[in-house]
Amino acid sequence: MAKIKLTKNELKAQRDALKRFSRYLPTLQLKKQQLQMEMRRLDQEILDKRDEEQEARAKLSSWIQLYSEPIDLAPYAELETLKTSHGNIAGVNIPVLESLVFKQVAVNLFETDAWVDEGIATLKQLTRLRVERQILEEQHRLLGEELRTTTQRVNLFEKVKIPEAKENIRVIRIFMGDQQTAAVARSKIAKGKSA
Repeated sequence: MAKIKLTKNELKAQRDALKRFSRYLPTLQLKKQQLQMEMRRLDQEILDKRDEEQEARAKLSSWIQLYSEPIDLAPYAELETLKTSHGNIAGVNIPVLESLVFKQVAVNLFETDAWVDEGIATLKQLTRLRVERQILEEQHRLLGEELRTTTQRVNLFEKVKIPEAKENIRVIRIFMGDQQTAAVARSKIAKGKSA
C-alpha cells in the first residue's frame, strides 16, 4: 500500500476515488457478463460449423470413390472475393463476414464426369464453412483477449482499489479524530494553566 498523507485534502481525494471506482465497477461487470455471453454463443456457433463441416465430409465420403482418376476441382471453387466488415460487441471491433463469392468457371460438360458438379458444390460448401469458422474463431480470440483484460480490471477494482481506498479513508479518519482529541486536551490544559 502506498504511503498516504493524513490530511483533509487526502481524505477528500480518497473519497472521490472510492466514489469513482464504485461508479465504474458495475459498468465493467456488465461488460464482463456481456463478453462471457457472447463467448458462449461463439463457442456454440463454432461447434455448429465444425459439425456442419463433418456432415459435409461424411456425405462426400459416400461417393468420393467415383474420383478414382485425379481431378483438380480447385479452379472451380476458387474464391473471387471475401468481403468482411467490422462489428462491435461491448466495445470490441470484430470481423463480420458479409459475402463470399466464388469465381465463375464454366465446366465443360463433355470432358468431365457427371458427378463433378456435386464435387464442386461440396468443395464450395466446405470452403464456405471453413471461412465462416475461421472468422468466428477470430471473433472468439478478440473477445477472449478483451474478456481477460476486463476480468483483470474488475478484479483490480473489487479486490485492490476499492478496499485500499476504504482502508485509507479509515486510517485518515482515525488520525484526524486523534488529532482533534489531542487539540481539545491541549486547549483544556492550556486553559487550566492560565486560570
